[in-house]
Amino acid sequence: MEKKFERMFKDLSPTLRRITRKLNGHFTFFDEDDLFQEALEHLWIAYRNGALGGKTDSYVLQGCYFHLKNYIRKTMDRATLASASLSVDEDGPAIEDTLVSRYSGTEEAIDNTLLAESIERIGLSKREERVLSLLLRGMTVREIGDDMGVSHVMVVKIKNRIKTKCRALRNMRHEGYQN
Repeated sequence: MEKKFERMFKDLSPTLRRITRKLNGHFTFFDEDDLFQEALEHLWIAYRNGALGGKTDSYVLQGCYFHLKNYIRKTMDRATLASASLSVDEDGPAIEDTLVSRYSGTEEAIDNTLLAESIERIGLSKREERVLSLLLRGMTVREIGDDMGVSHVMVVKIKNRIKTKCRALRNMRHEGYQN
């Protein structure tokens, strides 16, 4: 029984790795290896219960994909959100006071700084970081293209990738606040 599972796992493993890479949204509470282990556990339980008998690889992989999507959703639903007015411990300062002392400026400036740090954590490539930096300096798409030695069309594509990642970050934050 284990030999059949090992052979199936060996065949499906590369595709399963690609699925976990795709689903890994740069979460702080798990990574693609955790997702891969979750998928492996799901596969093993389904195999042991006889649910995979006669199923195609595509069917099995789609089942893993849906299982992982539900796993991510359930995990995010259980994520704990803290109020900035609360303290980290009983005697300590409020989180908000700690942030204000760490980040000088208005509330809007603090929000922008925190957003910028979040954007850094979503995994921008070096090229995306460079384009974002030049955009924030007020350069036009054509000026950035000239500076980087690429066409303005390439700069627009990079800019769109940055927007997509920022939208995903915003949606994750929004979903977190909804729960």
